[in-house]
Amino acid sequence: MKVVIVGGVAGGATAAARIRRLDEQAEIVVFERSGYISYANCGLPYYIGDVITERSALTLQTPESFFNRFRVTMKIRHEVMAIHPERKTVSVKNLETGDEFEESYDKLLLSPGAKPTQPRLPGVGLDKVFTLRTVEDTFRIKEFIQANQPKSAVLAGGGFIGLELAENLRELGMEVTIVQRPKQLMNPFDPDMASFIHNEMRKHGVKLALGHTVEGFEERNGGVDVLLKDEQPLHADLVVLAIGVTPDTGLAKEAGLELGIKGSILVNDRMETTVPDIYAVGDAVQVKHFVTGQDALISLAGPANKQGRIAADNICGGDSHYTGSQGSSVIKVFDMTAATTGINETNAKKAGFSVDTVILSPMSHAGYYPGGKVMTMKVVFEEETYRLLGAQIVGYEGVDKRIDVLATAIHAGMKATQLKELDLAYAPPYSSAKDPVNMAGFMVENIANGVLKQWHLEDASGLPRDGSVTLLDTRTVGEYSRGHIDGFTNIPVDELRERLGELDKSKPVYVICQSGLRSYIACRILAGNGFDCYNFSGGFRFYDAVMNDRCLIQSATACGMDQ
Repeated sequence: MKVVIVGGVAGGATAAARIRRLDEQAEIVVFERSGYISYANCGLPYYIGDVITERSALTLQTPESFFNRFRVTMKIRHEVMAIHPERKTVSVKNLETGDEFEESYDKLLLSPGAKPTQPRLPGVGLDKVFTLRTVEDTFRIKEFIQANQPKSAVLAGGGFIGLELAENLRELGMEVTIVQRPKQLMNPFDPDMASFIHNEMRKHGVKLALGHTVEGFEERNGGVDVLLKDEQPLHADLVVLAIGVTPDTGLAKEAGLELGIKGSILVNDRMETTVPDIYAVGDAVQVKHFVTGQDALISLAGPANKQGRIAADNICGGDSHYTGSQGSSVIKVFDMTAATTGINETNAKKAGFSVDTVILSPMSHAGYYPGGKVMTMKVVFEEETYRLLGAQIVGYEGVDKRIDVLATAIHAGMKATQLKELDLAYAPPYSSAKDPVNMAGFMVENIANGVLKQWHLEDASGLPRDGSVTLLDTRTVGEYSRGHIDGFTNIPVDELRERLGELDKSKPVYVICQSGLRSYIACRILAGNGFDCYNFSGGFRFYDAVMNDRCLIQSATACGMDQ
């Protein structure tokens, strides 16, 4: 059997190695148009920022090392120009010599990946306007920085690459601005959770120009003007386009393979395309979202590696199936870690789910052990069934650990109420006896049993201030004096039992505290005394962070808070 693979990196290189492990006699040829067949894509921004200092550290394998280990022929700087399914060949061009030839195959695997989205804007081709996707892109940006010592950079786009590059350029001492049309960074997160990411970026000096449309680029004064719709241009010495990626599927389209959303390659759960003996994996393929079951494009290294393995199994006569992508991801944002899995509240509602959420602010480990830091968790679940749909966490320690537990729970089909049952490792330096994941489960169970009723951030502006409801802040007098929501009366929770006479039992009570814990205790006190009580999800800390961020983005003056 002869297998031709188009494209290396995550999907193609993984498949090549797996095919060899399953079939020692197979002839395997990989064509890669770049100069690198297996490289650490996610490490590219960190090479630019001198966190990774050796070029060789980016290349996981070379053609020589791959051949020595697996006897796979890796032909770099070779571009497949056309696929001929009718005669089972591909046309290939040697990019160094210009020679063209045909290569036959019994099985063909496409792993072309995705390319940076290139908007059709004036000035995109300027020599100070870059994209970052390949090792070659990285070296170009690095060499430009070393040669020109730029003092400022504008990054168009606030996804993974944009944030990682912003951090690394700041660490090099540059002034950095992120500009994009959406009013939040990192779309896998809900806008409220993205507020914490925004705050961390601002804290480290990154300027955010959110909600602005880029209309082009012009050279001026030795740098580049980033032209914005209805705004003054942003000037910088260096511009990087990081507005997303587009499936690189021109070959597949010309060969007659059926395409899906955004021109991606349609595959079944065996990674087979609509043409016999042709498989496809990675960023170029359309997949099913594991949670929603809907068609999706999810450009992450983990899914690409799994798909490469599955395709290899099936090429070699096996029967492996891809169950879908869940979108689990984590990113370092200066000192902070932000992670997500499944779907967020915004996308859950768009997908037609009736959802609820719990928001909590647990410590990363036992409070009495030194060094613990607060994280913010948002867990999304389906109303009535309590099916776990997704989670987002931002914090400083222990975030990756918790998101992986929640990702596993989602994959296992657990209900959010079952999180309380998980038997998780505990020692004071690492966690609490009631782990944050367990705590989320306790909260959802309280909702399911009618012990906890919530009100949410989106309810805040609509709460009546006419005396028809009671608005109660149960923090200390000092906390209240440093900032509170307009219209809320302060009765510290430890004084509440003695001051119940100040409240009207006929009116619903909407309660808030700093994190949600004291207000929950207050609600239990009130409910036990005949009051109808609702606890704010997330606490004033959460409310304050989100509302301040919104005011900065919208340049609003009336924020609904007394400071």
